[in-house]
Amino acid sequence: MSKQNKEPKVNVFRLSVTDAETHRAIRVLTLSRVGIFVTLITLSVLVLALAFSLFAFTPLRMAIPGYPDGHARRAVVQNAIRTDSLEQVVKRWELYSENLLRVIDGEEPLSIDSILTLTSAAVAEADEAYLASRDSLLRETVSDLEQFEIGGHERNLTMEGLHFFVPLKGAIVKAYDPVLHPFLDISAPDNSAVLSVLDGTVIFDGWMDDFGYVIQVQHANDIISVYRHNEKLLRKAGDRVTAGAPIALIGSSGSAGFDHLHFELWYKGDAVDPTKFINF
Repeated sequence: MSKQNKEPKVNVFRLSVTDAETHRAIRVLTLSRVGIFVTLITLSVLVLALAFSLFAFTPLRMAIPGYPDGHARRAVVQNAIRTDSLEQVVKRWELYSENLLRVIDGEEPLSIDSILTLTSAAVAEADEAYLASRDSLLRETVSDLEQFEIGGHERNLTMEGLHFFVPLKGAIVKAYDPVLHPFLDISAPDNSAVLSVLDGTVIFDGWMDDFGYVIQVQHANDIISVYRHNEKLLRKAGDRVTAGAPIALIGSSGSAGFDHLHFELWYKGDAVDPTKFINF
């Protein structure tokens, strides 16, 4: 049996363009197997990129099934306008029915012209007292439900779980002592701002003979902060303050012999050491 000769493996290919009459090579391109593979991948990527660009940035995208054309977009805008108009009509009828109910209940009605012409915001301003009474009834209903634990509970955090602001950036010149000195004395430069340690409501602002200008803030969770010996008070009783908001300026009013802040922190009626909760 004769042994067949195995043809050698071809690794390099040549692509040539020749003249049909003279057989002269016009262009010759030599490629390996890897070169052919890379060329095909590159051409495929270029074709895909070109196709994507044509459909993404030219009107050809309208040919994609399901893509909204100009007529569809105009219809969407018109439908949105119609929807808004219908909402206005519904609001007017709601206001009209509310007016009828007020007449039946013996209350002072709004004029029909105002109901048809005023926007919802203007109506709210014109009849703010009525809306407030409705809101109060809703709040009362929710409060009654919460008595049976249907509603949520008030968030009640311990003092360790609260983030306190530093009332005054300065140095502690006299530390807290639960018996002899249940507060802190903090010294700082003249006209330094005294800050509220938490969100709350000012419950006292005024002058005391021994402590000078004093301001007290009631916070949530039965916490009260007291700031004494101020030079000037920036808030008054009843004002809502946020944590870190300026409420006074440091001073030496009262019996203080130098500019400093007398700071007290109370929790459920007992004085506590502020340094345990505030990083001075």
